[in-house]
Amino acid sequence: MANATHGSFVWYDVLSPDPDAAVAFYRDVVGWTARPFAGTSGYTMFSSAQGPLAGAIKPEGPGAPAQWIGNVYVDDVDSAAALARELGGRVLQPPTDYPAIGRLAVILDPQGAPMNLFRPTQPIPLRETTRPGEVTWCELLSSDHAAAFAFYGRLFGWRKLRGFDMGPRGEYLIFGDATREVGGVFTSAGTPSRWLYYIQVADLDAAVVRAQEQGAKVTNGPMEVPGGARVAQLRDPQGIAFALHENARS
Repeated sequence: MANATHGSFVWYDVLSPDPDAAVAFYRDVVGWTARPFAGTSGYTMFSSAQGPLAGAIKPEGPGAPAQWIGNVYVDDVDSAAALARELGGRVLQPPTDYPAIGRLAVILDPQGAPMNLFRPTQPIPLRETTRPGEVTWCELLSSDHAAAFAFYGRLFGWRKLRGFDMGPRGEYLIFGDATREVGGVFTSAGTPSRWLYYIQVADLDAAVVRAQEQGAKVTNGPMEVPGGARVAQLRDPQGIAFALHENARS
């Protein structure tokens, strides 16, 4: 498998007011293993069968939102942060070095959705995202999907691969690179702009039941989406939005 390049999602963090509870929840619902990350106080790392992919930690600072946030590989964190600002985004955390991990900045896109810009110290292999336990789809709910995608296209080089008409809800734009689809973007009126990350599971209905038994709330679905896959959108016991995805059955 090739290594990640500029514009690839490579890591995900859940910023939870109760990281221990978050670890127990996601370990049970999606089957991740978890262990403390050496050298980083309060950070627990999640792994799937393909290795580490995410972590759990408390949000930093008073009033910091509890949420999932994606980390996108960039060739140069400083240049990417400067470009994000030039394109109308905000830099919440300037480029910062984390020893033995990499360099990272936190930005908001012009519509207010958060994202981490990340250059790791070591190459990160791309993952087979159709396997259980992987983040298989990255979806942006934006107050202006066309403007948001123009921003990310300039910042990361993402391409529009196709789109489909959702009727009164407008276009659902599917983006990716030359080799694969990565996610979708659409305009979601009346809600703050945010990213929603879909975790692959082998059995969606069983995973939803496990989530509900742990105190999660289903906000949409389970339902079939174009192509035959099934999804459900939820809020975990701390109120953090996430989603589950089951591949189309042959």
